Amino acid sequence: MSAFPVTALRSVEITTPQLVGSVEFYSKVWGLDVAAEAGGTVYLAATGSDFHVLELTPGEATSLRKISFRTRSHDDLHRLFARARQAGCEVISSPALSPAPSGGASFVVREAQGCVIEFVHGDRTKPARVIADRPERLAHVNINSADIEKLSAFYQETLGFRLSDRSKLMAFLCCNSDHHAIVLAEAPRNGLNHVAFLMPDLESVMRGSGRMIDHDYPIGWGVGRHGPGDNVFAYFVDPAGVVIEYTAEVLQIDDSYVAKGPSDWVWPPGRTDQWGIAPPKSEACKTAQLAVPFATARA
Repeated sequence: MSAFPVTALRSVEITTPQLVGSVEFYSKVWGLDVAAEAGGTVYLAATGSDFHVLELTPGEATSLRKISFRTRSHDDLHRLFARARQAGCEVISSPALSPAPSGGASFVVREAQGCVIEFVHGDRTKPARVIADRPERLAHVNINSADIEKLSAFYQETLGFRLSDRSKLMAFLCCNSDHHAIVLAEAPRNGLNHVAFLMPDLESVMRGSGRMIDHDYPIGWGVGRHGPGDNVFAYFVDPAGVVIEYTAEVLQIDDSYVAKGPSDWVWPPGRTDQWGIAPPKSEACKTAQLAVPFATARA
């Protein structure tokens, strides 16, 4: 696989008006562990090697505060910062030692459509484990965009991502062998669509979904299998209104993979997934996928 300056999606930061309830949900129901608390933010870890995959920060409303990516090298960190500035991104912090418990060096910028992005290198990791029915890491973040082509060009030309597939309403972008780390969804307003957490396998998706149902969180869409990426999915809405996904079996690609277009991803009428068994997405899930904006200010 070609060398990407960004090697992985690492974490997301969400503001929540109900911090205690959100922490309880993610640590007792969704399957994460509290890794650290600092400056009012709670850091939660999955079972993989990332120090954390989710930051929960108190706020007046639910919003996506940032997406965090890991870079291949210290030099790539600085090259990406130069490219981001040249592309007109708002600089929130220049490359420096990160104040977060995960450490490393980082910088933070806001791209033109409003999403704050952090890039880190040399951050702390931990021994990875595999636990059935618990998330291993983030799989992808799906972003709502009023101009997919412009944002897709930014990810490719400035950040070095590659277009892996394009459906009628979505662009799928990769930065490693996973079919996609970022998905851009056509929408009337910019913001967060959903966050996907990678599970060990299909059995884990099913068992995790059962645990959610046992705690009175209904499946918003799924269980099914997507087209682009070929991954299994089950969607839910968390207590703060964020759409979250259990997923597994994400397609692994290399340089020989040829991106398909919208005409390649067409289902028979009434079908919403490859298998043809997923019921229509719930109205609550559809509403929540358009309800979480980007945070407008940072302390």
